[in-house]
Amino acid sequence: MMGLASIGSVTAVLIILGFVLIIVLNVNNVALVTKETFDEVAVYLKDDVEESQINELGKAFKGIDGVMGVAFQTKDYALEQLKEDWGENAFLLEGLRNNPLPNTYIVQLEDVSKSEEVIKHIQGYEGVESVQYYKDAVNSLIRIADFIKQAGAGMIIILLLISVFIISNTIKITVLNRYKEIELMQYIGATNGYVRGPFMIEGVMLGLIGSIVSILLITLGYNYIINYLAGRYVALLSGMSGYMIGVEMIINDLIIIFLTIGIGIGILGSLISLKKFLSV
Repeated sequence: MMGLASIGSVTAVLIILGFVLIIVLNVNNVALVTKETFDEVAVYLKDDVEESQINELGKAFKGIDGVMGVAFQTKDYALEQLKEDWGENAFLLEGLRNNPLPNTYIVQLEDVSKSEEVIKHIQGYEGVESVQYYKDAVNSLIRIADFIKQAGAGMIIILLLISVFIISNTIKITVLNRYKEIELMQYIGATNGYVRGPFMIEGVMLGLIGSIVSILLITLGYNYIINYLAGRYVALLSGMSGYMIGVEMIINDLIIIFLTIGIGIGILGSLISLKKFLSV
């Protein structure tokens, strides 16, 4: 009964740990995808800029350190794109006498960390009206992701300590029930390794079974959550498909991590619980 209680406790702890890990991985993935999505700077040019000067600006932007590529977008193309985005309401734009949108350069950054330096260089060129970059939104998301990673790491450490505590106490109760037997074995010459062996195997088995059960439950539970959300919020998830991590992407890592943790805390729990008794 104590073994079953220990397996149940370890399984519960590892399930919580697994979902915390999944949340951390998903948030981190959202931050990475967002950084890749918003690594572009929109440079709006003034209306009176001539074509020759536009070409010169494009060459100058390419030469800035931290710029990966430059693409020119005419005001006419921007208007067509706006009509497509408006869909059924695009007829409202048909009455425009003049195209109010500016000619634009889309500047792709090598690294978002260099965005401030690149923007300062771009703003210094004559003919540039304004620069648009979602810096605050990206930085806020990165800060949130870092906080969740740190909080998740702290929670994972706490859960691992709880797992070790549970298994060590389970082994300790078993040792107490067999204390006289262990003492007698030591008096007749049994080595610490000989006495420790069965309890180490028990600890490993408790951690291993708890790991396997938790892997199955987490895989089934996470897959159910994704399918449930997909059924109820199809439009939302279709737009977030690139942000969410699928079960198949984490299952192999999850198996390795959980088996390692389960066996590790089983061994560690056994060593902690046997330390006092093997010093006799």
